[in-house]
Amino acid sequence: MTAYRRTLAPLALALGVLAAGAPQADESDHELARQALQQGQVLPLRQVLDKVEREYQGQVLKIEFERDDGRYLYEIRLLQADGRMAKLKVDAVDGRVLKIKRKGEH
Repeated sequence: MTAYRRTLAPLALALGVLAAGAPQADESDHELARQALQQGQVLPLRQVLDKVEREYQGQVLKIEFERDDGRYLYEIRLLQADGRMAKLKVDAVDGRVLKIKRKGEH
């Protein structure tokens, strides 16, 4: 398997386009993410998810990939161990969590 395919295979699986019960993402998200990853503009999704799951102790339910004001972002919905839902905006370039919004918080 080429390095390109080894890198993109986990991305496709992590985006949940084909895997039942995996986080869901929009097909256009997948294509934009694939292109950005191929061009070396973003971190692999698996790397970002590992960090988020470790630091925020939860299960990823949904992932969106977008470009906002020229910045690539992963928007990740996470069901945390305490049962709360968290929505994280993560910089896709360096993996920094830019914003966290938990359901029920203002």
